[in-house]
This record gives sequence, structure tokens and C-alpha cells, in this order.
Amino acid sequence: MSKHMAEINFEITCFEKGGPQNSDKALEIAKKYADQLNVKDIVVASTTGGTADKALEKFNPSEYNLMIVTHSYYFVNEKKRQEYDEKKLAELKDSGAKVLSVTHAMSGIERGIRISMNQWCFVDLMAKFLREQFSQGTKVCIEIASMVADAGMIESLDRDILCIAGTGRGADTVCLIKPAPTSAFDKLRVRAILAKPL
Repeated sequence: MSKHMAEINFEITCFEKGGPQNSDKALEIAKKYADQLNVKDIVVASTTGGTADKALEKFNPSEYNLMIVTHSYYFVNEKKRQEYDEKKLAELKDSGAKVLSVTHAMSGIERGIRISMNQWCFVDLMAKFLREQFSQGTKVCIEIASMVADAGMIESLDRDILCIAGTGRGADTVCLIKPAPTSAFDKLRVRAILAKPL
């Protein structure tokens, strides 16, 4: 967004209930604002591939910098390598979309400590706060914005990006975000929440 814009009016969609039934509408909203605001960096959270497949229908990787963020390997437990089918993951990469499967910015070691020792650490508490005060998808949008910045998947931190996430499965949240890496997380800005569950 230009620093010289005095005012931008956004239409905000609030879904009655979070979940995958909102995926098509959430992606339509993201596409509308991507085109309206000339946003080319699109970040999508996808655990098993359903949301990624739908995003590919809307955002051609030859026209958009489409980034799919999955759960990290062994996120569920040490026995489950990856929730995303690895053949489907390879097909996704072949489509031209970028794929990121790393430790989540608001997770990692702190999550491990919470699960194994029932001890809450600061970042885990921040994630819990964002989930409860806004929505699961809003927390994930903020998180994946920093993750793609850390991974060097976006060309510039000065360009706004659109992040799409959801509650459990599917998409129900769309945020326009000025990204920042985790090392400068205080500089990340949520410009607009364009869709979220009530």
C-alpha cells in the first residue's frame, strides 16, 4: 500500500462459524483484494492439501508468488512424518507454487515444552491470545507472514502480502499484512482483516 493513500475502504466478511465450508468464499475475497490492491504475494496455510488445491485454481503461480505453508514434519508426533501426502506435495511443487514445511514461528521448542511438561512459555501464550481474541486463522496468518519472510520467499518486506488460513481445516480468514521476519516481529502489521469467523 502506498504511504500516500489517505483512506482505503475494505468490505469485511464475518463468517457465522469457522471451518472449511468457508474456503471458497475466503479465497474469492483474497483474489478480489489481490487484484484490487495489486498484491502478488499470496501465502496459504494448508495441512493436507485441500486449501492448496483450491488456491491453485484462483492464483496461477505464473502470475502470483503463491506460497503454501504446511505443518512441519513430525508436527503431530514422532510417528507421523507429514500430514500432507508426499506425492501431492511433490505435485504442488511441480505446479510452480512454493512450499514451506518448517517449524511454526509461534511453536517449536516452546510447544514441545508445553506438551511434555505442561509449562506455558511466552510465545505459546501469545499464540493462545491471538487465537482466542481474534481467531485461529488470524493467528496463523500472522505466523505464516513471518515464516515466509524468514525463508526468503518474498522479495521485499515493503510490499503487503495476503495471508489465508483457517480453523482446523480449510480457509476462513484472510489478512492483508505488512510482513516482517521473526527477528523483527514487532514491525509486522496487520493492515486489514478481510475475512474471519465471528
